[in-house]
Amino acid sequence: MNYYKFEDLDIGMSFEFKEIITEEKMALFLKLSGDNNTLHCDEEYAKKSSMKGRVVYGMLSSSFYSTLVGVYLPGENCLLQEIKISFNNPLYIGEEIVVSGTMIEKDDTFKRVEIKASIKTIDGKVVSKAKIKVGVRE
Repeated sequence: MNYYKFEDLDIGMSFEFKEIITEEKMALFLKLSGDNNTLHCDEEYAKKSSMKGRVVYGMLSSSFYSTLVGVYLPGENCLLQEIKISFNNPLYIGEEIVVSGTMIEKDDTFKRVEIKASIKTIDGKVVSKAKIKVGVRE
């Protein structure tokens, strides 16, 4: 876990990490959320709906934005305040993703930073994009 203080952060700082979306993560998300939509839970239905297979929950993949800011940039001192996400392409179970973010703004008055982030498959398909505002606690 990173432990950046506000004064340690500079515009342009970035971080990325990889994750694989597994059946286990899908099952845990279903249990936590109760979202039993057939597009996420039924392989045959998903394929009949012009998808390659069961579609990963958008909020499951987006939960890694929380990991990005809460663990890596800025890390432990982070307090997530706002996130705007656009979903661009479906993600499928077993796909490896790259979660990345770059700090694009720093507000000295409110001790807040803005991070431009994205989730892409390892072959470059954009799954989602986000703008994240986080406070940096002292």
